[in-house]
Amino acid sequence: MEESRPPKRVEQPSPAPARMRAVPIAVTPEGFWCCPSPAALHKSLKNPHHHKPSPAPPPHKTPPSRAPSVQNAPSVTDEPPPPPPPEPETAAPAAESEEHKICVGFGQPETSDLTVMLYGKEGIAVRMSVHRDVLCKSSAFFAEKLAASASGGGHGCVEIHECDDAEIYVETVGLMYCDETKHKLLKQNVSRVLRIMKVAESLDFHACVKSCLDYLEAVPWVGEEEDNVVSSIRHLQRKAYGVSPLLKRVTCDNINSPTDTLSHIMEMVLKSTDDRARREMKALVLNLLKDNNHCTDGSSDICSELLYSSCRWCLDRLRVLFAEASEPDFSAQLTRQITLETDNLLWLVEILVNQHICDDFVTLWASQSEIAELHGKLPVASRHSVSCITARLFVGIGRGEMLPSKNTRLLLLQAWLQALIDDYSWLQCSCRSFDRKLVEEGIGQTILTLPLEDQRSMLLAWLGRFLKLGDNCPNLQRAFEVWWRRTFVRPYVSQARCGG
Repeated sequence: MEESRPPKRVEQPSPAPARMRAVPIAVTPEGFWCCPSPAALHKSLKNPHHHKPSPAPPPHKTPPSRAPSVQNAPSVTDEPPPPPPPEPETAAPAAESEEHKICVGFGQPETSDLTVMLYGKEGIAVRMSVHRDVLCKSSAFFAEKLAASASGGGHGCVEIHECDDAEIYVETVGLMYCDETKHKLLKQNVSRVLRIMKVAESLDFHACVKSCLDYLEAVPWVGEEEDNVVSSIRHLQRKAYGVSPLLKRVTCDNINSPTDTLSHIMEMVLKSTDDRARREMKALVLNLLKDNNHCTDGSSDICSELLYSSCRWCLDRLRVLFAEASEPDFSAQLTRQITLETDNLLWLVEILVNQHICDDFVTLWASQSEIAELHGKLPVASRHSVSCITARLFVGIGRGEMLPSKNTRLLLLQAWLQALIDDYSWLQCSCRSFDRKLVEEGIGQTILTLPLEDQRSMLLAWLGRFLKLGDNCPNLQRAFEVWWRRTFVRPYVSQARCGG
């Protein structure tokens, strides 16, 4: 029998202490340093074996400087303790953890008297060799931390654990060495300055917070930056930082100013005479007022009052213009003015539709008996644009965009349908936005919302006009078919009586 021999033990190399990674770091001559970007740190983290430990720097022959610089050292601490003897089961994971830790050093240990250690996410450790008097002078946080150890002298150390933003933390500490912090922020963007201000506030670095606020007050805010800035500085109102200049960019002490301003804007747009400018500003204001649909602070009620006040003003103006145009030898300028007022009313109707408050305008328009009577006295070239308002209301009722009462719908048809038919040929030829199929569908649906007897009288009157005018009359055949089925094919009332 062979003598059993124990298997040969393979000697495992002892884990090497954590090494500094060669990560690109920039330092300005004034002592302003920039921490490596998170992408560079994460790249080193994922590929730890691709980086060789950097050799220790040669001794400095130049006079010592207080300006921070970057140093690649063999380990995080100046004299790393010898590693404990590895245990069989836990030695490998511990070595792997140490291997994957990224350690970056800043400053000159030979001239500094303080070490600040940052322990961030994913095993990132940052050592800053700094100067006690510089940090204590700039930061109340460091002054308080180091107050207890000031009498002991020697090389102190402050550790910051769970550092969420090590990159900005290092940059903020570097700003303590700069005389003009505000100038160092010029090339930064708003997002980065907000991050610096957050760290500076946590360190009680008041001069840096003030410089960040000065920067934010002076630069434009783009897109979501406005919300980010406001949410970041509101809590500073309780402190003596002076954030009022920033908040005044988005707030106003005068409570009535939004109402007055909106009224002034509406008046300027309604009185404008340049066609292109009117189109552009009306489209702009229309889109901006859509946001009022989500307001719950009463501003939608204010908007409704302003809109209907503008509607009444335009209707009064249109009534005067119609009266003048019905006289013989009226000036051609009146036609232009009628077109402008009609365009104003159409714009206001679109806003009312978007605000879901157009029902009252249908009532207002249906009651304009004076304008409707004068309509037939004007030349069709001067009056046809007014029928665009009637057409838009029929389309809105057919789509369910407005819900006027039965009496209002009937009054609208009685007052304005004949005027619309009289102008139908001109509307098809002269109005680019006129959609015949859409208007005909809207008229038909409006008629079909009335009681059956009213449907009968309206559609029979339409049939007589259509047989005379043909294409110069709205084609309501689809509505006629529905009414026919309701009357002759499915008489619901009679069925109900028979069933009872």
